[in-house]
Amino acid sequence: MPEGPDALAPDARTPPAVSFCIVATAKRELLLRCLDAVAGEAEGLGPSSEVLVLDNGSGDGSADAARAHPAGPTVIAHRARRSKPENANELMQRARGDYCLLLDEDAELEPGAARALYDALENDPRAAGAGAALRAPDGKAQPSAWRFPSVPVALAGALFLHRRLTVQSGGSAAREVDWVQSAAMLVRRGAAEQIGWQDPAFFVYSDEVDFCRRLRDAGWRILHVPGARAVHHEQLSAERIPTARIVEFARNRDRYMRKHHSPAAAAAVRWLTAWAYALRALAALAIPGHRPGRYWAHVRATLRPERGEGIREAAERHNRALEVGGRPAGLRDA
Repeated sequence: MPEGPDALAPDARTPPAVSFCIVATAKRELLLRCLDAVAGEAEGLGPSSEVLVLDNGSGDGSADAARAHPAGPTVIAHRARRSKPENANELMQRARGDYCLLLDEDAELEPGAARALYDALENDPRAAGAGAALRAPDGKAQPSAWRFPSVPVALAGALFLHRRLTVQSGGSAAREVDWVQSAAMLVRRGAAEQIGWQDPAFFVYSDEVDFCRRLRDAGWRILHVPGARAVHHEQLSAERIPTARIVEFARNRDRYMRKHHSPAAAAAVRWLTAWAYALRALAALAIPGHRPGRYWAHVRATLRPERGEGIREAAERHNRALEVGGRPAGLRDA
């Protein structure tokens, strides 16, 4: 059960307009940076706000650090690790705001980001989600909005045209896109409730793709808001992605295709995606500093997504260790 006081019980206070909803999993220092930024955004937002932090079995003092932070968040602490959608759903269901700003702990909002996202949804009553423009710590823009996965999109990737034909972020004006990354995404709470929240079948990865797709299918719009910016820390290069992440990413991409498309389309995407990774593996043989084995790991996971240990299994192992009183293995990079 969650620890700490339940400060979200119904009361006579005026409900906030925006609920900042942060999930933390063993990145204490990044969580504190995230909360520092949230404190500034909450102060300058204009509409009232609240801050919620869900600690996803961190074990590194993240929950206590959050409780002591000047942002004054309500902290929900779980010992066991759960899926990303489960955590997001609990936060949205506990939130009192009309809008929920979903934040990964490694996302640091830049000044004015929350207000820009809020204004985007306020000005478009048919929009259910608005995503920020993400940047690396060095200031380089990161892709943060895309077309939905499909056979044509996979073909563009196989032809190495994905940045030109698939990425939808960029520019300077807010506009409709297919899906946005949930590292910093404002959600209209009523729309999320209407479609039954996020799908816990996606343990992590492709969860926001499925979420945006279901919102779009229900008649809602998804916006990319370049005027809202956030620094996205802890992004791993292709050379540093742990195998568990590769497996989890591949299996949930395939899960999305099988859920929203035909088995034949899912198979086509597997083969086209594997082809693109195989070409990268061959190129890595001639490029100093690159590891072909990482790309071959993507090929194997893409063609056989049902095999291997992903983040779900790593979390289950962590939780079993808790049940028997052992010390769980660290999952920071899982």
